[in-house]
Amino acid sequence: KPVTAREATAHGIITMNAEAFAAVQSGTVKKGDVLGVARIAGIMATKRTSELIPLCHLLQLTKCMVDFELLAENGSYAVQAQCLVKTTGKTGVEMEALTGVQIALLTIYDMCKAIDKHMVMSEVHLVEKTGGKSGDFRFENR
Repeated sequence: KPVTAREATAHGIITMNAEAFAAVQSGTVKKGDVLGVARIAGIMATKRTSELIPLCHLLQLTKCMVDFELLAENGSYAVQAQCLVKTTGKTGVEMEALTGVQIALLTIYDMCKAIDKHMVMSEVHLVEKTGGKSGDFRFENR
């Protein structure tokens, strides 16, 4: 395979109760800065993907970002996570982006489980990817 610039973005959501959401938003969760820790966990996870998923190549990542958006509407509370990963290489970074977003969500769960054990992680999916033999991909709702 030729060496090309490759990029992938993954997305996921964790829903929670109003108390957990308020604690995340205000930074009062006893374990600390939830989104700060989850960001670091997600970034670290992208770099360890090859250790977690069999036959996944170890990649030299050139960029990794994990961002969050707090969503509160109609009595529903959630944190949306997004992970962007870039590299220049012979294989794509989809698995790294998906691993990063899922570990970020798991970290939020871990840090907030004393407040809400009913949190639900959902909608984890590849949003888009560019580069490589298979070409570009953009998630479209079906």
